[in-house]
Amino acid sequence: MVSTSLRVLFLGKRGDQRCAQARAWCEQHFGEVAYFDGDWGEPLPEAARQWRGDLIISYLCRWVVPLGVLERAGLAAINFHPAPPEYPGIGCNNFALYEDAPTYGATCHHMAARVDTGNIIQVKRFDMAPDETVASLLERTYAAMAALFEEVMAGFVRSGSFAQSGEKWTRPPFTRAQFEALRRIEPGMPADEVARRVKATDYPPWGPYVELHGHMFQLVPKA
Repeated sequence: MVSTSLRVLFLGKRGDQRCAQARAWCEQHFGEVAYFDGDWGEPLPEAARQWRGDLIISYLCRWVVPLGVLERAGLAAINFHPAPPEYPGIGCNNFALYEDAPTYGATCHHMAARVDTGNIIQVKRFDMAPDETVASLLERTYAAMAALFEEVMAGFVRSGSFAQSGEKWTRPPFTRAQFEALRRIEPGMPADEVARRVKATDYPPWGPYVELHGHMFQLVPKA
């Protein structure tokens, strides 16, 4: 059984209820939890950069954690990624909808210098619904990830280590540029391609757009 005196760095998304629940779980089971939350584009706080301890947990984290920080974790640095290994990187749920993936899910993995490339600990999958939307897929994914967190962390508390699943990432991580390209609707695109892109990216305040004469026009699907 793992020691309850572990020093943990928890990195999460600001204002997210499930991040708060995961943080509370850690505070109940470990001795010292340093918690930092943030949003896209914000710098990693200096106190997080200087942290040193036993375990780093990234949960919907908006930062790319530098290798120097990862190396300060004496036991492990793990991430909970809101997608299965088939969809590493950013915009993963959007690409799954665009590709009509039959299943989706969440992944827990060791962190490496490059995002979503470390050894996989455990994956939780579910079937995609025929009428899946970005909003419904996100909600189901976050629920699966919360359940995955409890399973992985309970196993760690019992054994003092993280199991290895044998699963592998199947492609390089999707990039921000690829996600922005998916949102873009080109004049003259076939109707079925437009429909796929709209389904995959319709999530206000973001969504698909058309650019004409230097101006961006966001598309609003018909009710």
